[in-house]
Amino acid sequence: MSSHTKSYYKTNYYAQTILIIGALAMLVPFIWMILTSFKTVTETTQIPFKYFPAHINMKSFPNAWKALPFTHLYMNTIIAAFFRTVGPLIFSSMAAYAFAKIVFPGKNFLFFLILSVMLVPNPVFYTPQYFILNKMHLINTVPALFITGLVSPFATFLLRQFFLGLPKELEEAAILDGCNHYQTLRLVLLPLVTPALAAVAIIHTLWTWNEFTWPFIVNSSPDKLTLATGLRSLVGQFQTDYPTLMAGAIMAIIPMLIVFIIFQKRFIEGVAFTGLK
Repeated sequence: MSSHTKSYYKTNYYAQTILIIGALAMLVPFIWMILTSFKTVTETTQIPFKYFPAHINMKSFPNAWKALPFTHLYMNTIIAAFFRTVGPLIFSSMAAYAFAKIVFPGKNFLFFLILSVMLVPNPVFYTPQYFILNKMHLINTVPALFITGLVSPFATFLLRQFFLGLPKELEEAAILDGCNHYQTLRLVLLPLVTPALAAVAIIHTLWTWNEFTWPFIVNSSPDKLTLATGLRSLVGQFQTDYPTLMAGAIMAIIPMLIVFIIFQKRFIEGVAFTGLK
């Protein structure tokens, strides 16, 4: 074996070791969450700290289910994630196609405005969005959770970059065959950017599932909250039932784990293609 090959395998070994250590470090919070859910309240606050429960306590999960309207929380979160994922896939793909393939006056300026929105922190938009929804009488409703996220500047930017990478001859051939812009987008170009669409779907689903601030601002009724905001109500002012809180967190992430297991290949492919672009 040559010295170059030995050096390659040695470097690869070190890289894999670092990645394994990093993966184990990322698992620590999840392991702590699972162990805490099986402890008693006393065990979570006692000193010295104990990593493992003395006895398995299974009451935390039914307590969490009784403390929160989990059926409503699941439904609200799923509805919000669905519309805030499908909306950008539809509207942002059309906008991205227009910016990438159609020539019209002011195209670069409008795209610059969209990019400028990405530079502004989201909390800046909360106040005007709240007043707009208040005028529409949508405060404290389920549509308020997703109506402001039907269009995504990030998705528009990402999909535009993918469309720019497609050969112009494909569009010209579709037009010669009698396709209009909508048919060219739907039948010819969208099937070729499936990894980008998967990346957008993954990112927006995770963003919506974990989003806390906007649902907390716009809704106050327990049956109109999402999982992230609902779990916040388990945190007390003076004392917190950590086993119940961790049990609720586990129940909140179970759907995402199931989705990841089913679509694991798409998850990895979408994230990989996002990094390449």
